[in-house]
Amino acid sequence: MSDETLNLTPELYQYLKSVSLREPDVLVRLREETSRHPRAAMQISPEQGQFMSLLVKLLGVQKVLEIGVFTGYSSTIVALALPDDGQITACDIDEDFTSIAQRYWQEAGVSQKINLNLAPALETLNKLLDQGAEATYDMAFIDADKCNYPNYYEPCLRLLKPGGVLLVDNVLWDGRVADLSINDVDTDGIRRLNQLVHEDSRVDMSLIPLGDGLTLVRKK
Repeated sequence: MSDETLNLTPELYQYLKSVSLREPDVLVRLREETSRHPRAAMQISPEQGQFMSLLVKLLGVQKVLEIGVFTGYSSTIVALALPDDGQITACDIDEDFTSIAQRYWQEAGVSQKINLNLAPALETLNKLLDQGAEATYDMAFIDADKCNYPNYYEPCLRLLKPGGVLLVDNVLWDGRVADLSINDVDTDGIRRLNQLVHEDSRVDMSLIPLGDGLTLVRKK
């Protein structure tokens, strides 16, 4: 027993994956291709992806908002978990990253579930609100430019239904958020988001040490 979260040694992490991970072949190939990408560190861990997939099924999610696509691991695994009529509104600005994602969406047979918006995410979020999409999404996932995390929070919350869930990635930022000597714009953005969520009485929340830190927010 332990009254603190257990630190994962490399050996224990490998064991965790060996008895937990059920990764479809298409996602194994996507993860392996992404591991050779110059920005490979932006990839979410496979166990985090599986956790997100399970949440989709547990909560009966049908409509998802994703801020930050990269090469498409999170959108692919979430789309695979969605029902046939489920939809993801995916936001990114990089055509090279998302061209890889689109290839794997096709291979996984989920491309019809994903609407890619190649534009700054704040523009897409405001457009959705202007089009009357407020309180229509079941889940949102933020994993994009960290300096804008506080700016993404409010429109995402508005777009979620009551009872909808927001997931925010990288909230522990490899430990940099706890080092007060580090004050770059990305670290500061994550710190401000973490404090904002913690103090927001409109939501229930929990920050869990999964991957690089994942915050779960439930809109009341």
